[in-house]
This record gives sequence, C-alpha cells and structure tokens, in this order.
Amino acid sequence: MITLKNGNVLIGSDLVKKDILIDKEVIVKIDDNINEGEVIDCTNLTILPSFIDCHVHFREPGFEYKATIKEEAKVAAKGGYTDVFMMPNLKPSPSDLESVKVLDELRRDAVINCHILGTITKDEKSEVLSDMDAIKSYVKGFSDDGKGVKTADLMYQAMLNAKRLNRPIIAHSEDESLLYGGVIREGAWNKDHLIPGILDVSETVQLARDLVLAEKTNCQYHLCHISSRYSLELIKWYKKRCNVSCEVTPHHLVLNEMNLVDDGAYKMNPPLSSVEDQKALIEGLKDGSIDIISTDHAPHSNEEKSKGLLKSPFGIVGLETSFPLIYTNFVKTGIISLKRLVDLMSLNESKLFHLDSHEIIEGNKANLTIVDLNKEFIIDDKFILSRSKAIPFMGMKVNGLVKYTILNGGIVYEA
Repeated sequence: MITLKNGNVLIGSDLVKKDILIDKEVIVKIDDNINEGEVIDCTNLTILPSFIDCHVHFREPGFEYKATIKEEAKVAAKGGYTDVFMMPNLKPSPSDLESVKVLDELRRDAVINCHILGTITKDEKSEVLSDMDAIKSYVKGFSDDGKGVKTADLMYQAMLNAKRLNRPIIAHSEDESLLYGGVIREGAWNKDHLIPGILDVSETVQLARDLVLAEKTNCQYHLCHISSRYSLELIKWYKKRCNVSCEVTPHHLVLNEMNLVDDGAYKMNPPLSSVEDQKALIEGLKDGSIDIISTDHAPHSNEEKSKGLLKSPFGIVGLETSFPLIYTNFVKTGIISLKRLVDLMSLNESKLFHLDSHEIIEGNKANLTIVDLNKEFIIDDKFILSRSKAIPFMGMKVNGLVKYTILNGGIVYEA
C-alpha cells in the first residue's frame, strides 16, 4: 500500500487537500489523516489524473536510430503520461497481423501503456486498405498520420470498416496537391524570407471531404493536430451533425509563424500557423470546440534536425514540455482552468477512445501525475531526456514540474 500524504487533489473541478490510499492498483480511500503502507509526502504538490497522449511517434520498428519505444516511454513518464497512442508510420507499418504482432512484442518493455494504431491504407501508400479486420483486436484505431488518404472512395471504405469494427479514424488531413514543395506555412514570414510555403487550406480542403464522409458513415472521426481557423469552423459545425473530435498541439497554441527561426527545431507538419489561426485555436480551448491536447512527439536524430527549415525533416519532441507549457501559458494566465487542462490532457482522451477513466475517485485505478505547480525551471538540453533535442522552446522559463507519475498504483517516474 501507498499513502499520498497532504497533497492538493483535483476532485471534480476543485483542488482539495486530502490523502490518497492506494492498494495494489486501485485508489481505495480518499480522506484525511491516512497513514498506511509507504507514505509519500505530497505537501505543496498537486495530484492530478495522469495524462494521455493520442498522438506520438516512437520510431520503432524501422527507425531505432531516432528513438525506441522503451526510451520514449520513459520520456513520456517523465512528462506525466501513463498512456500514449503510437502512430503507425514505421517499417514495417502495422498494416497486417504479422506487422502488428511485431509492434505488440516491442511495446512490452515500456514503463507505460503504449497503445497501437493500425494504418488506414497498406503501408500508408493510399492505394489499398490495410487488413483492418485482422488487426482490430490489437489496435485502438486507424491512422495514416503523416499522409492524407488520397481518394474519397478509399476514405469512405475505410470509414465503413472502422464503423463496423467500432474503431475511430484518426486522420492526418492534408491535400498533397496544395503543398507546392512548401516547408512552412505560406504567410508573411515565408514571403519575407523566401522559403517555400504550404497553403493553410491544404488541411481544410481534405477535412471538408472527410467530414462529409464521416456524417454519411456515422464513423468516429478524430482530426490530428488542427492548425487552421478554417478547419476549426468546419469542426464546430459538424460537431452538431456527426461524431467528430479534434486535437491541438502545444506548439500551435504557444507559437505562430512570426516566432519562426531558420532552424530545424521550428519545422513541423502542420507548420506553425498565422497569428489569426493561433488566436482561433486558443478560443477553441476556451469554448470547448477543441477536445484534446496532443504533442505529436516526433523525435529525429540531432544531425537530421541540424539542416535548417529547408532540409530538416518535419517533427519535434514535446512529451516532457507539454504540461508546463500549457500550465504556464494558459492556466497561470487565467485563460483556462486547471480542470479544463486535465480534461484536455487526460479525461477527454479516455472518454473518446474508450480507456479506463483516470478521474481521481475511490475504486478507480491509481493513474496519477503529481506536480509542483510552483516550481519554476528552464527548458534546456539537460532537462530533455529524449535523444532528440529538437524543440523550439529551449531557454523558455516555465512552471509545473512533474515529480511523480503513477501507473496502476506503481511509480513509473520519480524526479
């Protein structure tokens, strides 16, 4: 047994000073003056439901020189996460039973729950569907993240299958015919610096197609890393008509195109948006139209990311910095509440993707993140545990240090 002593516990919408007794995997008691088993002093610390990220890239199998599941699971635990969904752009990609079983074996050494997403199309080549029926019992959903599904017919057939199998489509929406060789968002910064830009509507055009199909099929549809105000307006309208949700990344909330530097740490897909898009996404946090904050954690080798905006690959890391960035920029400033942050980083994910709730109540499994909200620190190379140091927040001062991460009653990270 473990007693978490004198912590400020998020119960419902309120922080309440209570003790929590954990026996085996379960929260068995929330009360005053508990002193059973091992006692962990949580004075001046805040106890929250542990975080869930439905969008990470752990690079194994096929790209172990960038990262491995075992390594990045420890990175996630340091960030307060106990559950992540691994995107399927791998070699081999989880498109059939044999490939999925490889991934299932690799995830067994992870310190947290690493859920599998299968591909929508075979090897993400958008020519034929993956073997969705064969892999359904292993996967939490289907995604071709990194690529948009090219044809309406293929997406329509995928949605029919996903609906029948009771799994969501988790979509990277991007019409590649509108990219024009761009590497950042088309806008003021790209024109001033003569770096090719990507049209903002490349996301929205394909999203519009998908939403029409989602209404037609009644499939659960989740949009990855929303970056455009036009996309958000479509999502808001279709939420009244079909089962649609969306996520936003911390970097699209905290930064915009005017923060760009010609450095690979600022290159991600979708790219940093305009000031107007950023404002709309922040409003989406406030009004509830955005459901989830996900990191799109995507490690690359530091050599790969040293080639500037033109030649570096897309993708940055974010699991270790997500909570402090959102807490510092949006909770401390009064834009959203701590409860809203927890909904965005934990409780909404569990509802949407049918995981056990991480809500802190007696009888639930003890999946908890314990943070020091008052601890101020600087994001730097020493803080980032991931092999990849590609992150545009180096040198930023933030609050909200994760002290412990607890999965099923066991400590998987301790600062």
